[in-house]
Amino acid sequence: MTTNAENATANTKNAATSTSNMKKKISFSSLPYNKQKIIISVLFLMVPVVLLGVFTYLPAIAMAGYSFTDWDGISKTKEFVGLKNYKLIMSDAKYFEPLFVSIYYFVASFIQIALGIAIAYLVSFGCKFSNLFKGVYFFPSLINSVAISFVFIFFFQPNSTLDTVLKAVGLGGFVKYWLQDPSIVNISLASVSVWRYIGYNIVMFSAAMASISSDVLEAARVDGANRFQQLRYIIIPGISTILGLQLFLSLTGALSAFETPYIMTNGGNGSMTFIVQTVQYAFQNHRVGLASAMAMVLLVMCIIITSIQNAVMKRKGM
Repeated sequence: MTTNAENATANTKNAATSTSNMKKKISFSSLPYNKQKIIISVLFLMVPVVLLGVFTYLPAIAMAGYSFTDWDGISKTKEFVGLKNYKLIMSDAKYFEPLFVSIYYFVASFIQIALGIAIAYLVSFGCKFSNLFKGVYFFPSLINSVAISFVFIFFFQPNSTLDTVLKAVGLGGFVKYWLQDPSIVNISLASVSVWRYIGYNIVMFSAAMASISSDVLEAARVDGANRFQQLRYIIIPGISTILGLQLFLSLTGALSAFETPYIMTNGGNGSMTFIVQTVQYAFQNHRVGLASAMAMVLLVMCIIITSIQNAVMKRKGM
């Protein structure tokens, strides 16, 4: 007969054996390949999702809550005022006057995209050292906005770089106060945005054009299509997806222009944009509640413009 001690030892061994077998059964390597891919994908996606939630969605939700208060950004108390901030914005046209400045950036965005398509087409087909040109054009996109703004502050100063070049080529009559004259300041600032972002457009459009078969272009060339006709009927429809994305980014960027006018002019001389105005209300006038409501209004405008753009592009089959 077995003793109680031997029975206990046997039971312990059996429990240990069953535990080890269970661990083997639920080990990661024993899972099917598809489940392994799902687990790995979820683990990798958790990091950006958490970052987006903490630094994007939670602040946006908090801002939406602030828009219904009169918070000054300093005190701990936030008095609920309901739709008062939104009624104030909608009842006074002065809050929407900076949106007219966005027209300059809208026009500049279309010029930027048109030039980006044209240059990308020239660089991508039959051009030597195309990668070198793409790198040169793309380089300004890598520079910090603050650095670019300070560079162009000196560039547009009276009797500085731009004025000196114009005088050297006999165009001294076109010299103006580029950042002081309200009639020209927004054109100057919008041109800075074009200079900075056109390289990004060129690279994106070039990558999209690379997916178009050269046989199709060769067939069009044999049929007598010139360069412009190839661009219009083959290239542009072939890059419609990227074109739609760039239009969306350019249009929303025109509405939310901030760094360049804020650093170069601080919104002075008629260069006040909607975002600069919002920031001034929030941090200079200490009206965070009102500024949050203005930001929510801008978000709604961006959604409306995006919806219209998508409807137009779908209607045209792009």
